Amino acid sequence: MGEMEYDGVTLEVLWSRLISIVNEQAAALMHASFTTVVREAGDLSAGVFDKQGRMLAQAVTGTPGHINTMATCVAHFVQRHPLESLKPGDSLLTNDPWLGSGHLHDITVVTPVFHRGAGVAWFANTCHAMDIGGRTLGAGARQVFEEGVNLPIIHLFREGAINEDLISILRANVREPDQVVGDLYAQQAGNDVGAEKLLAMMDEYALEDLEGLAEAILDRSEAATRDAIEAVPNGRYEDAIEIDGFDEPLMIRAVIDIGDRDLVVDYEGSSPQVGWGINVVYNYTHAYTTYPLKCAISPSVPNNEGSFRPVKVTAPEGCILNAQFPCAVGARHLVGHFLSQAVFGALSKAIPDRVIADGSAGLWNTQLEGVDLEGRRFAYIFFSAGGMGARPTADGLSATAFPSGIRGVPAEAIEAVSPVRMLRRELIPDSGGAGKHRGGLSQQMVLTVDSGLPAQHSCMYDRTRRAPRGFAGGADGKAGELFLSDGTPLAPKGTYDLQPGQTVTLRLPGGGGHGDPGDRLRSKIEEDIRQGRVTVEAAERDYGYRAS
Repeated sequence: MGEMEYDGVTLEVLWSRLISIVNEQAAALMHASFTTVVREAGDLSAGVFDKQGRMLAQAVTGTPGHINTMATCVAHFVQRHPLESLKPGDSLLTNDPWLGSGHLHDITVVTPVFHRGAGVAWFANTCHAMDIGGRTLGAGARQVFEEGVNLPIIHLFREGAINEDLISILRANVREPDQVVGDLYAQQAGNDVGAEKLLAMMDEYALEDLEGLAEAILDRSEAATRDAIEAVPNGRYEDAIEIDGFDEPLMIRAVIDIGDRDLVVDYEGSSPQVGWGINVVYNYTHAYTTYPLKCAISPSVPNNEGSFRPVKVTAPEGCILNAQFPCAVGARHLVGHFLSQAVFGALSKAIPDRVIADGSAGLWNTQLEGVDLEGRRFAYIFFSAGGMGARPTADGLSATAFPSGIRGVPAEAIEAVSPVRMLRRELIPDSGGAGKHRGGLSQQMVLTVDSGLPAQHSCMYDRTRRAPRGFAGGADGKAGELFLSDGTPLAPKGTYDLQPGQTVTLRLPGGGGHGDPGDRLRSKIEEDIRQGRVTVEAAERDYGYRAS
């Protein structure tokens, strides 16, 4: 069937069905997951692809770094293993950073779908593995070889039988074998649920294949994206931001050329790749560029292969945003998550009412490893977020991740599965930048580990030297900091031993404000004071507030 054979109502029904299918795929994966990283934080993606490996639909959960890299990754699987070369019950995986989502800790599982003996589609998902061997996850590696087991595109299952050799290799190399292997089964379960639901849909609507439906969805998504780009004034828009980097600051420079119905984002002039594990592969750069563009320009258009077609992303080989093998990439999010700020900064010159101020951006990833009080080894990671930047029409959200989309893990969940103890967790007053709309507040956490031995703490943090920017006259947010219980400051991307009984305090960055603070409504200032978001002293200093 071609696109013209789908009337609007039928296409909407089938599209809604696809969305429900991938959401069930993601739900099955999360419910089966062995790790809080997946089931609590939602660090995953899930989607359905046509025969050619083009993403048709994605689940609502997940992160752009997984979803949009997975969208380009499946084509590599199709190239290596065409559908006709596979059999029912086969499944493939990889964690190659340059094919997938940019570091070894993310594993993508891809499963072919067969309908009446013929290959018709693929389901794929990407999840963060609790461990992948090598060094503790962090920014301190000098080459990717140090960062863990690199799995090329290989079989996870052959005709329903698990690849026992692969499982043995993984179990021998990772710190948490049950969680890592368990999540591979969960990933496969998610794909299997998606395939079962898709085949039921095809039988119900008498679809022999998905080719006509795929063309209709992708072509309409492409046209809608081009229409949205056409509504933005043509021109060249630029911005540059400076972030902490590892030992020296890094520059991200973005130039956006907007034409009539397409656009190009070029990162020429960004810093060169470095000798530490914060380099970003091109796939990840593409993912975290297309996402903020969609947020600002075409938020209502489905996110799929069609919506990517009008957008071209370029970055010079060897720069920090197109880093070349075998550089270290473990903490690539500490650079990649800031691309949204450069993109929004450039777009603020074209559509200022549709972009947000800078927020904390890079997630603060906390990895702890050691031995618990019962003598068992553990390795645990969790993610935290500071404040989002203020919006043109509203305050920024507090302790909310953007652009990653990952949820914060409750303290109870962390403490239930690890010896990590969260002694304190609270929002930090005055951490959001002043403005007509205030930046989101950051959070403070005080951590310790129940152990009689030192625990290794790998810090993956940024915006401790350079605060998130305010937009349109708004003030900058507050920079982050981290220190031990004796007041000793810590390197934001270092690794050290947290001693028994010692605590570490993490104070995340706050979001930048938007608009002139003098334009903020008095009622909002007073509400912030009542809620403890802003102190009276800060209200007087930043807003000129005077109590009645």
